[in-house]
Amino acid sequence: MQRRMERDQADRADDDGRYLALLGDRVRGARARRGMTRKILSAESGVSERYLAQLESGRGNVSIILLRQIAAAMHLPLSELVQDGPDRPVELALILEQLADLNNADLADLHRHLRQRYAPEAGQGSRIALIGLRGAGKSTLGAALAKRLGLPFVQLNKRIEEKAGMRLDEIFDLLGRTAYRRLERQCLEQVVEAYPRAVLETGGGLVTEPGTYERLLSSCYTIWLQASPAEHMARVAAQGDQRPMAGNREAMEDLQRILEGRESLYRKADASLDTTARTLGACLDELAAMVPDTGAEA
Repeated sequence: MQRRMERDQADRADDDGRYLALLGDRVRGARARRGMTRKILSAESGVSERYLAQLESGRGNVSIILLRQIAAAMHLPLSELVQDGPDRPVELALILEQLADLNNADLADLHRHLRQRYAPEAGQGSRIALIGLRGAGKSTLGAALAKRLGLPFVQLNKRIEEKAGMRLDEIFDLLGRTAYRRLERQCLEQVVEAYPRAVLETGGGLVTEPGTYERLLSSCYTIWLQASPAEHMARVAAQGDQRPMAGNREAMEDLQRILEGRESLYRKADASLDTTARTLGACLDELAAMVPDTGAEA
């Protein structure tokens, strides 16, 4: 009996270790997708960099393990205990149980179906939204595409600056990332309301906010502009803008992690265009050919 108890304890310790490692990977991945350094996350969360480093390396606080054990004893997912707000409706809980058995391809098909069924947007193809990291060509190609199609060119970040009355870096420094994301959603809603037809340039991190990104996907024909990490870096440096890599000696590694972390989100776009080592004219021709008919004269 004693030996069996020791084996059970050892198995539980191994399982706890795997869970903490997985939790650390998730925190690190979520941070990368948002383009946040550990220092930035520490400042905005009030959690020390030392603790974040421990968490990301799989050495998180033991209290999360105890809470996980309590949830397991009641046959509940841990998320049910730690979620904010009221309990989920029973129907949603049942749907989530069914979704857990679907593979990624089936989930993608279901997401498209739900978007078409429950979030239809009249004239969705008449708004062209460009997504992707800085340096992919959103500003240059967006302005050129709008001119060719005879549509307004709207830069979402500029709308955010106008609404806040300050530059983006000041918004982040003075108001914080949460306030920026709230302004981003508000400005997107205003643009969708005001422009039935337009070319829209979005910020690179918009895709990390599920509600805002879903709104964009349902109201615009989205195109992912992409480039190689080296070309992204060179273009951003040429613009004199190193965010979010400022002060980070491992800038290229950070950029690659951001790209890898966001790739599955960017791939939700309706189309994609790789601008690596290509001329503006060639990219513009292909971009114009892939957009749906907007009803505007070319």
